[in-house]
Amino acid sequence: MGMKKLIYLPIIHMSADLGTIAKQVDKRGIAGLGEEFWKRHRETISGFWESIVKYFADLEVKNVKIYQDGLVVGGEVGQKIVEEAVKAGSKNYEIIDDLLRKGAILVQTEDFALVKEERDRIVKITTARTTTKKLIGHLWYKFTKNRLLNKRDTYIAKKIDETLNDGETGILFIGAYHNIIPKLSKNIQVTEVRETKKVRDYQRLLLHYRKNKEEFEELAKYLVSPVN
Repeated sequence: MGMKKLIYLPIIHMSADLGTIAKQVDKRGIAGLGEEFWKRHRETISGFWESIVKYFADLEVKNVKIYQDGLVVGGEVGQKIVEEAVKAGSKNYEIIDDLLRKGAILVQTEDFALVKEERDRIVKITTARTTTKKLIGHLWYKFTKNRLLNKRDTYIAKKIDETLNDGETGILFIGAYHNIIPKLSKNIQVTEVRETKKVRDYQRLLLHYRKNKEEFEELAKYLVSPVN
């Protein structure tokens, strides 16, 4: 029995990955953190993805299985979704597109109902007309977010277990706040491309960077550094 291998990449979503929510996120980012800082943050994310592009450039990926955060279909339909996202400017999907061209296989990763539920809630908050509605939406989302995330994580881990065969390698692109690794079966050997904790810390400190300037700068440097 060959070992199953999983290359695990905790990701930071770019504006292009957020679709309709992106403008709101950018607007809020600029309002909350200042235009100069927000620009630097976007440059960091850009640099983060550049380092990932370089990491995957020389990887032998024929028949490697690709799992992607939010991807609710595989096969041809999945391929169409990848192409659309590339057109929208997503670096994440550009990398996947490249891997598929080199012979990797796209696998349905998530449950449609769970992803839709989460997305609907976020849209509800970002499009709420009144402050009260925004607040109620936000509180409800906070209250149910962990339950939803946990359900999604369980589903993703199970999906990887079921579709990754002995001796095969998979690559998972997943938001840093997901907690998949503890849910994976023990016969899957995981290699983290970036330390999940550091990617998470960067996102967490984003809103409080004035208090933690040094740590934040260190993390930003780490995110754009070449992957070993």
